[in-house]
Amino acid sequence: MAALGGDGLRLLSVSRPERQSESAALGGPGPGLCCWVSVFSCLSLACSYVGSLYVWKSELPRDHPAVIKRRFTSVLVVSSLSPLCVLLWRELTGIQPGTSLLTLMGFRLEGIFPAALLPLLLTMILFLGPLMQLSMDCPCDLADGLKVVLAPRSWARCLTDMLWLRNQVIAPLTEELVFRACMLPMLAPCTGLGPAVFTCPLFFGVAHFHHIIEQLRFRQSSVGSIFLSAAFQFSYTAVFGAYTAFLFIRTGHLIGPVLCHSFCNYMGFPAVCAALEHPQRRPLLAGYALGVGLFLLLLQPLTDPKLYGSLPLCVLLERAGDSEAPLCS
Repeated sequence: MAALGGDGLRLLSVSRPERQSESAALGGPGPGLCCWVSVFSCLSLACSYVGSLYVWKSELPRDHPAVIKRRFTSVLVVSSLSPLCVLLWRELTGIQPGTSLLTLMGFRLEGIFPAALLPLLLTMILFLGPLMQLSMDCPCDLADGLKVVLAPRSWARCLTDMLWLRNQVIAPLTEELVFRACMLPMLAPCTGLGPAVFTCPLFFGVAHFHHIIEQLRFRQSSVGSIFLSAAFQFSYTAVFGAYTAFLFIRTGHLIGPVLCHSFCNYMGFPAVCAALEHPQRRPLLAGYALGVGLFLLLLQPLTDPKLYGSLPLCVLLERAGDSEAPLCS
């Protein structure tokens, strides 16, 4: 595992002397420098992503369509260039993943259908309580709801709605690309897969602190409330980031984390307080408990790597000297 000591961060394979010859065959600089390069690369990506949101000067709030369109442009440019950071990291460290860059970042066809469906199903099971709550509070019945969902006119309206496009398409795609597909391959050889699951979301959580700037600027609440809300959002996004990092590693695909991210953006944080005061509180709370229970029960089976084929990050770690990563089996 990575350790911060007198020699700085140390590469995963250093703790296994018997595999040093294999790690040395990778070429490149010393292991301590490799890890510092990885951390600096991830930090640079996070700063670039957030910074791209503020290259446009505007007095309008972040939800204004004009602001959203401008930010679409800058964030898509940064996200499109982010794989170059992984390429530069590979050249600087000398680590050879053993697969193509696109495959390493989760763009591959092998196992794509289960990778798209099973993580989303697992996430919907976790949100069983909130989905029940949404259905109880919805004035229309199931048949009417399906008609609305399947109607081409509804989708056409969504595709012209800047808020919908940001929350359901652009944000999930670009954030998962930058904070999972690009960062995890750089962090995994340094920390190992387990620690990377919890390290990578820290960059993701901190990146959401920029909302404080806009809330203070437009005085949307008291200073104390704004910082309390930011701390809560950091915690929530860090936990969510760990979950999607886990999905990315276990499936070897980007599509699952993107779809789960989009779904969670739509659902928002579960309204537990509203559920406690709901007229049908008992069945609703039972749905919450059942959803969490089933999620924990199905987490390992539905993310079994055997369902998704060869995992690129596991191949990368094998070449870095770690063939016993627990998340790979």
